[in-house]
Amino acid sequence: MLEGKAVLRETDMPEQLQSHAMELAYQALDLHEVSDCQSIAHYIKQLTTFVTAKQKFDDAYGPAWHCVVGKDFGCCITHLSGSFIFFRVEMMEFLIFKDGRDFSESKEEAIGVLQQFQKSDT
Repeated sequence: MLEGKAVLRETDMPEQLQSHAMELAYQALDLHEVSDCQSIAHYIKQLTTFVTAKQKFDDAYGPAWHCVVGKDFGCCITHLSGSFIFFRVEMMEFLIFKDGRDFSESKEEAIGVLQQFQKSDT
């Protein structure tokens, strides 16, 4: 487990979604060995905890989410606007984004999912 505070490097996500992504990272680090990046990434992508139920991240915010976890990596991605976050907790880096190329919904419908999430938390 890493004890450090998350340091935001880049994002275009709404603040509520940013907080949720970081909380999932903390949970994953509590449950998995720091060296097991694949399990940490899988946890973040697959689970999200709400007050009354557990849902897959894809189910909660629409399909086509991706999560990369590691100590030193580079990338060049295309992502749906409003769905990108890159942060670190001590030496571990987390990249979470929604791919806009291969999902079945239109871009407007996917953005609507994010907007509905924001409205439900206010």
